[in-house]
Amino acid sequence: MIAKNYNCCFLNCSFIDSSSPKLGVSSFNSFDCRLICSRGAARSGFLKPVKAMESSKTFHIEANKTHQDVSGGNLDKKFANGMAENVVWHKCSVQKIDRQELLQQKGCVIWITGLSGSGKSTLACALARGLHMRGKLTYILDGDNVRHGLNKDLTFKAEDRVENIRRIGEVAKLFADAGVISIASLISPYRKDRDACRALLQEGDFIEVFMDIPLQVCEARDPKGLYKLARAGKIKGFTGIDDPYEPPLKSEIVLQQMGEICPSPSDMADVVISYLERNGYLQA
Repeated sequence: MIAKNYNCCFLNCSFIDSSSPKLGVSSFNSFDCRLICSRGAARSGFLKPVKAMESSKTFHIEANKTHQDVSGGNLDKKFANGMAENVVWHKCSVQKIDRQELLQQKGCVIWITGLSGSGKSTLACALARGLHMRGKLTYILDGDNVRHGLNKDLTFKAEDRVENIRRIGEVAKLFADAGVISIASLISPYRKDRDACRALLQEGDFIEVFMDIPLQVCEARDPKGLYKLARAGKIKGFTGIDDPYEPPLKSEIVLQQMGEICPSPSDMADVVISYLERNGYLQA
């Protein structure tokens, strides 16, 4: 770290008792990092990478006159909850209400859930178009699209699907805080995961839209050919086939097929837009 960040002359690092055989290096006497943090010394590669072992107190950091021993043990403690103890939210004078006033709309998350082939992405696009024509700013977080970038490291294993939903929920929250109408469209089959995303936002900022389309209709559409692959056993854990979908119990909006007729995407988008208008989301 020191060899790479060679402008760190403000940081005093004293190495203490690093002769442990665990580290595989010779003993260093205490010395001032500033002697080796100059551009020339750092670029020369004077310091080689050292692998620290858990619970081995290999070095001492002095920053702002506060001393902390760093080791695998206390790092585990600091990050046990996924966040360092000293992370503090930095407030800004420009708040969500100010951004909403600028955009003349209320930031929120429209969470579209349903089986594959139920029309989630199609509705999301129709909804974004309808709101755009009304001068409203939206952004779509499509389950497949997000996997091309932010979530490209995730598989379709159960734990990764949970993380996929969690990340999208956090990003949607940021968009809502920016005053944008965020439209998330993804299967999100489990109630607890959807409820966890709802809990990230203030009351009323999460609008769940359930695409209540029968499995046989979705399978007949099969726009991506996934149902066929799942039925042939080539895809395991496919929602609706060999993995459950838990329908929402208290969605703000439920869109259903009427008999043999399925409403058009624009008609379904109008239902959502009407909800937004009635509840004041399309004004600051």
